[in-house]
Amino acid sequence: MKFWLRTFGDLRLLDEQGHATAFPEKGLVIIACLIAADRASVPRVTVAEFLWGKSTPSTSFTNLRSLISRIKNRQLELDRHFLSFSESRIGLNSSLLTCDVSAFGVAGPEEPLEKLALLVGRFHEGLFLEGVSIRSTDFGDWLAQQRERQTIALERALDIARPLAAKPGEIALVKEAALLVSLAHPQDEVARRVLIEAHDAQGEVNHLRSVFERRSHLLSSWAAAAKRSPKGAVISTKADSPASEVTATEAAVHPMARVPRLALLPPTNHSRDAAAAGIVTALLEDITIGFCVLNSIQVMAPYSAVQISRQTADKVAAFEHHDVSYVLDTRLSGVSGDLSLFCQLIYMANNEIVWAERFSIDGRDLARNHRAISRRLALSVASEIERHRVTRSHFEQNPAAYHRYLIGRQYFTRLTLPNLRRARREMKAALQESPNFAPALSSIARTYSEEWFLTARGDVELLKSAETFALQAIAARDDMADGYRELGVAKLQQGALDESVEALELAETLSPHYADVIADHADTLAHCSQLEAACQKIEQAIELNPLSPDAYLWTAAGANYGLGRFAEALAYIDRMTDSSLADRLSAASWAMLGDTAKARSFVRRARETHPDFDVDKWLSIVPIKERWHKDIYREGLRKAGF
Repeated sequence: MKFWLRTFGDLRLLDEQGHATAFPEKGLVIIACLIAADRASVPRVTVAEFLWGKSTPSTSFTNLRSLISRIKNRQLELDRHFLSFSESRIGLNSSLLTCDVSAFGVAGPEEPLEKLALLVGRFHEGLFLEGVSIRSTDFGDWLAQQRERQTIALERALDIARPLAAKPGEIALVKEAALLVSLAHPQDEVARRVLIEAHDAQGEVNHLRSVFERRSHLLSSWAAAAKRSPKGAVISTKADSPASEVTATEAAVHPMARVPRLALLPPTNHSRDAAAAGIVTALLEDITIGFCVLNSIQVMAPYSAVQISRQTADKVAAFEHHDVSYVLDTRLSGVSGDLSLFCQLIYMANNEIVWAERFSIDGRDLARNHRAISRRLALSVASEIERHRVTRSHFEQNPAAYHRYLIGRQYFTRLTLPNLRRARREMKAALQESPNFAPALSSIARTYSEEWFLTARGDVELLKSAETFALQAIAARDDMADGYRELGVAKLQQGALDESVEALELAETLSPHYADVIADHADTLAHCSQLEAACQKIEQAIELNPLSPDAYLWTAAGANYGLGRFAEALAYIDRMTDSSLADRLSAASWAMLGDTAKARSFVRRARETHPDFDVDKWLSIVPIKERWHKDIYREGLRKAGF
């Protein structure tokens, strides 16, 4: 048995039993350098300059003599003399230990797939000499060269092994190696082609094509239905209609592909220019929505990304816990009138800055910057990413409208009647710049449906306005999810449940990772009494947006209540930031569990806000499809004391 020197990740010397053994760190660095260079010895002067620099030779030689003394003493204690010392040279006794970096040399397995697996394993352990801190310029240059050489060795091993991969495990290994090469060389077209081929070997490119075809089919069906409808409204889904091919249950039961996840963080230095920071925040939220149409990257909703980043000073650990692969961090710099946005894309696995860029945040430059960011992210993950042609063409052609739209988006952060009306005013200003600007049209629809909810007066005209603007957004861009989403919400509030499901199903097909669309779809399924499908879908939304808004949790609680899972419903309510919104549901749940005292306490709280609440009147207004579903609400609310 030999000692083992680990150089990838933490630099450690392990004894014959695999236990970490104390040894001077710079001594281990000398050993690693000799093994990596496949050399038996090196001049002392070279080592002194390598470890401490050339500027002060006397200090370097003094430090080297001290290091050699400590190495000799430790080797005597271990009775292992890995390094030998003469007046002019330092030698290595390679027979006494093995080292993980040897895999990148001539030695190692000859079988190509075995060699590739070994190299991939090394990369997953961490960077070569990752934890070593030596400030010498020579060492820094040498370390960068070694890491580059190791990446090239991995690329060569990949080229040799790729044609031999036949079994699923071998194909997965090739794909993994290709991604590692691409991450190290994000602009390397050869590595990118290798990765695409690896994906194609698993049918992923064919799957992407099938998604395109399904979207085209649904859009064609929608257009045909709109032509048959006198008002251009949605026609209810029938069992034999093309749109019913992707049913809610079918969509819910298929798990999401495990693809790289991205979190976008808005600037934290808002004090520099609060107005500009707000525009940038809205811009990043809009980019997130754009990325939601991509099947090769999964984007965390901005709400969760910001909340996670605020939880702890250790952002790396926090995002890793939520399976975030990349973070786009942003900062404002400059002075008012000449502000710029600094962005850096960070690969969370090793906190590596993959890319950094500075952009002007003048309103007319935003669309161009969005395209640059989107393109660079695609290169960084080095996979076949579907381009969001809606944002690329629609926004770039209308920069002034886009600027006003971003200003309006800020007011959706806190939903109050004054904010909704401010947002509507800005969106209408955007339409003055571009009358068919679809994002502004769909946002105006949202202001009307939210106003209907907040006022709780049952104003039908508000819902008609929401539907009208949603249909205009669809007419302007029939391949953009937001118009269908807003139409689905308006139809739900009007009680047109089948039409709501159809619109939201198409919205989700267009943007499969858009958490808010998925959550709205789940809410509609719950109102349609498809409660199991609703539970599965809201969990999918929560997975994409793990620090979920209260609306998500409310939907999940209601669906579980309808299924008789009263304890689960209460658990979701407990996770809400403002659980008072669900006091009636809490009261009904406790009543159904037999705890009358708790149920009564929630009834009292609910009556403080809505003293005139009437169960039968409420059930006559709320759109619920099945009678049994209404009956379980009525039973719980009556038992609670309403």
